Amino acid sequence: MKYCKNCGSQIEDEAVVCVSCGCSTATQPAKSETSSTLKLIAKIFMILGCIAFGWTLIPLCWTVPMTVHYWKACKNNQPVGIGFKVCSLLFVSLIAGVLMLIDSDNN
Repeated sequence: MKYCKNCGSQIEDEAVVCVSCGCSTATQPAKSETSSTLKLIAKIFMILGCIAFGWTLIPLCWTVPMTVHYWKACKNNQPVGIGFKVCSLLFVSLIAGVLMLIDSDNN
């Protein structure tokens, strides 16, 4: 017997869906290479955005913390919300924000 990854109820080994919640029992595919590349490029542009705004000092109050937060979220495989992605697009780096929005792996 195995357990449903969504609701935790016990299911048969050969079951395709959970009878309790209806979730598929198939394993999810491994993280794609494209997603990893998008994250790396977004991180680089976040750093470049911090450097570009460094001369004004005030934007550093949000560019550096946003960059650090994104790095930690990627490192710990935590989701990043759409609001954060849009704020990154507006306040840190246009390119990094667009890349984060394109990356569906980190929603």
